[in-house]
Amino acid sequence: MTLDTVFEGATVFDGTGAAPYTADVGVRDGLIQEIGTVRTVATERIDARGAWLTPGFVDLHTHYDGQASWDQTFSPSIHHGVTTVLFGNCGVGFAPLGGGPRERAIDNLISLMEGVEDIPGAVLAEGVSFDWQSFPEYLDALERRPHSLDFLVQVPHDPLRMAVMGERALERQSATGDDVAAMRRLLREALEAGAAGFSTGRTDNHRTTRGLPTPAAEANAAELIGLASAFEGLKHGVVQLVSDFNLLEGPEGFSAEFDLVETLARHSGRPLSMTWMQRDPGAEQWRAIRARTEAAVAQGLPLWLQTSSRGIGVILGLDTSFHPLMGFPGYLEVAALPLAARAAALRDPARKARILGERSGRLAGDGSAIPPIVDLMLARIELIAGRMFPLTSTRADGSLAVDYEPSVAQSLLAVARRRGCSALEAIYDHLASGSGDQLIHFPIFNYNDGSLDVVREMLQHPRALYGLSDAGAHVGTICDASSTTFLLNHWCRDRRHGSLEAAQLIEMLTHRNARHLGLTDRGRIACGLRADLNLIDPARLAPGVPQLVNDLPSGGKRLLQTSSGYLGTWVRGLPVIRHGEITAHRPGALVRAH
Repeated sequence: MTLDTVFEGATVFDGTGAAPYTADVGVRDGLIQEIGTVRTVATERIDARGAWLTPGFVDLHTHYDGQASWDQTFSPSIHHGVTTVLFGNCGVGFAPLGGGPRERAIDNLISLMEGVEDIPGAVLAEGVSFDWQSFPEYLDALERRPHSLDFLVQVPHDPLRMAVMGERALERQSATGDDVAAMRRLLREALEAGAAGFSTGRTDNHRTTRGLPTPAAEANAAELIGLASAFEGLKHGVVQLVSDFNLLEGPEGFSAEFDLVETLARHSGRPLSMTWMQRDPGAEQWRAIRARTEAAVAQGLPLWLQTSSRGIGVILGLDTSFHPLMGFPGYLEVAALPLAARAAALRDPARKARILGERSGRLAGDGSAIPPIVDLMLARIELIAGRMFPLTSTRADGSLAVDYEPSVAQSLLAVARRRGCSALEAIYDHLASGSGDQLIHFPIFNYNDGSLDVVREMLQHPRALYGLSDAGAHVGTICDASSTTFLLNHWCRDRRHGSLEAAQLIEMLTHRNARHLGLTDRGRIACGLRADLNLIDPARLAPGVPQLVNDLPSGGKRLLQTSSGYLGTWVRGLPVIRHGEITAHRPGALVRAH
């Protein structure tokens, strides 16, 4: 027998959370065949001494629903050790399509995805094939396309609702008994065809491009129970939910919302994961979510908490989807100029003085996908600038580094105080400097105390799942696909206090997420399992600096963030990344849940 690949002398993290060990690992026909001292002849032997060999990462929270149509590689996830992705999260997606005028149904789904996930409508209109009607047909269409990584797909609540209720769903009408029965039939059909589960969104921050709340945002208990019953008799599938937990309605509102979460989990009988982060306002709500989850788990409910590895927020720049100057009349006069010319125009002293003396126009409201929280934050800019930071800093060797846990002293508010100017002026000058490509890191959530200590506490919770990367979404404001890389380089190596064990974090990225999805063939390094693997140089591991690139359909732009330190990533034993470069191999496939 000849092996395809042998990794020689690797530091093996097997995905179970156990301490690493040194061994050779041999791969043939997409499976791990030998572990230990491997002397079997191999087509390729890779010197892995000093490198980490880990299972491929499993990302539970992506939004590649549209991108899977035009991108074979699932970029940028492929640059960050991910070998399996799950999309169809937050209740939004592109299947099923409803009856009635087809173009109208497509336009409504595009409007929803553009508003909720910040993917330009023109990109989706050109890039998504829409060569399907039902959800099973959607799975078939994606399965026919080559891909680098494996992927699973959930059934999103909003398209399901729109397919059955048409315009009544957009008007947020309550579903009738017949509506619920029809949605249940479609969900069951999708689950039997291999859909990975069901997702729903219940947050005020998600809006369509028309400024409307998402169709399923206020679905009542009867509707959720009816949909949950679609899982009856099945032994596969997960449920995913994003919610504000009625943040502004006090303890009674919180309890009512969590009661619905428990109802959904109880009637589905399937693992349910929910968004878990420290909000602002509502800094202590995450503790209430934890307490209710622990109590529910003690009663036998399968609840899990999706958390991130860092602050959750946005990247701001003159060319990103949003920045603090975009509502000022003086800025709007030059907004259409090329970036460098725009920055130069903003540095004109007269224009600067004029803009700083203006009031920003309202950005949210009817007809706008921008959530109301944005206007609230702009009104408090002199305060919230304490949580705005230059995204990059310069290393001793002159290279740029990204700092996702900066100190309060690095904030643009602190800069303003040292300069004796307003926070808005400090923000203005930062954005207008140089060629106009300076970026601002604005962690809205998980950063209330000016550090990631709250994230550390979340990551150590036994019901925590790594998630919330939103890979493929918010393309003009976020690039959190890199949070897998950050989880390891920051929490294991770079954090000056309160670091975490690499074995624990790799278990979160691999076996724990695979197990949550019911995937028994991956997530660990063991003989007979899939050779989905990462070979990592731990000293060099780091996310790169986000760059705005115009590589989307219709010339659309997005933030793209690559990495350093991944010597290679293998899917089914084939390299999909070698030394930072995407290869021609396309071993990925749709994983149908059964």
